[in-house]
Amino acid sequence: MHTSSLEHVQRMVNSHLSKRSQLQVLDIGSYDVNGSYKQFFDKPGWRYTGVDLAAGPNVDVVLSSPYRLPFPSFSVDVVVSGQAFEHVEFFWLTWMEMSRVVRPGGLIFLLAPSRGPEHRYPQDCWRFYPDGYRALAKYTSMELLEVSTDWDPSAHPDSAPWGDTVGVFRQRQLSLMARWRRRFAQHVRYLAVPGFH
Repeated sequence: MHTSSLEHVQRMVNSHLSKRSQLQVLDIGSYDVNGSYKQFFDKPGWRYTGVDLAAGPNVDVVLSSPYRLPFPSFSVDVVVSGQAFEHVEFFWLTWMEMSRVVRPGGLIFLLAPSRGPEHRYPQDCWRFYPDGYRALAKYTSMELLEVSTDWDPSAHPDSAPWGDTVGVFRQRQLSLMARWRRRFAQHVRYLAVPGFH
């Protein structure tokens, strides 16, 4: 975990969550490698759950697949994920699950590198730009509140190689019919992915 990633999450929490007294927070890719986001969600009335594919520090729930989150639809107020999406082969499926579990009005904080050396953990598949986040928002009908990429390497020397793209997404208010249509579409897409079942 590099310095700018931690600073971005702290800023997003301060900007978007400071007045919230009750929150269910889900951290996707929470395994503590040189730091975690948990410290920013340690407040009375806020419940943080760390999720990853391997047991270890800061992991409360171990997933059997990155494409299935064991949480009910529209049950979480905030999903945060940093430095994980570049490692997910079919990141759009993980994105659909993240979108599925967020309540209407809830937020997703997403951080992923726009550049940087290969770092296989266990694989390194992707890099992201703001247009990629716009495409994710469009794909699941989320509202993209903000997006930016760290272009200045002098701002954080330890973070310079990565140039994180940072986004804040909001779940739109959905009618019951829209929720059912979205859920049906997700199931159909899951069936088409090799090795997903």
